[in-house]
Amino acid sequence: MRDFFSAEETILFNFFNQVYPLSENDFRPLAKAIKKKKLKKGENLLNIGQIETKTSFVLKGFIHQYVTIEGELFTIDFALEGMSFNNFTSYMENSPSNQVQEALTDTEILYFEKEDIEHLLLQSHPFSYSYTKLFEQVHLEREKRSLLLQHKNAYKKYELFLTTIPKAKIFLEQVPQKLIANYLGITAETYSRVKKEYLKNKN
Repeated sequence: MRDFFSAEETILFNFFNQVYPLSENDFRPLAKAIKKKKLKKGENLLNIGQIETKTSFVLKGFIHQYVTIEGELFTIDFALEGMSFNNFTSYMENSPSNQVQEALTDTEILYFEKEDIEHLLLQSHPFSYSYTKLFEQVHLEREKRSLLLQHKNAYKKYELFLTTIPKAKIFLEQVPQKLIANYLGITAETYSRVKKEYLKNKN
């Protein structure tokens, strides 16, 4: 890309080009709408009761999305470098969030405000197509995880995690083991056991 796009914009340009070949002219309106934010480790991007108005993209760092029910934490998802995220229910319904988005490391994000996205969806066919396809990928993965969580057998959960969740390898490399266990709905001890059992069976 030409020099008038920043390094951050180029990263986002390449992200959208995974699903649709945007031209520089296609991307220029997107670049104008992009905003950037830095979060310190432990800082929340979204809190309980706030309304989600953004769709975000992680440039650097690690966002943990979770809910707390009766004092117990339940992981919804992780967003690592190169991944997009938002609280879809709050975003779509304009309702108070029931989840927290916490930076587990110093984190930098790019984001679009909802009003800018809606304008781009109406004005730009390439953006509309890319945005729709990216949301399809996110919700396909969440549906697969919902099926995974229906299984009571911890070994089966781990096996399905590895074989059906596209981001599983990245999660294994970058996410603490106790959080992956929480993502799978099992204890850290059970996760460690089934992981060893799975690796033993594969050898």
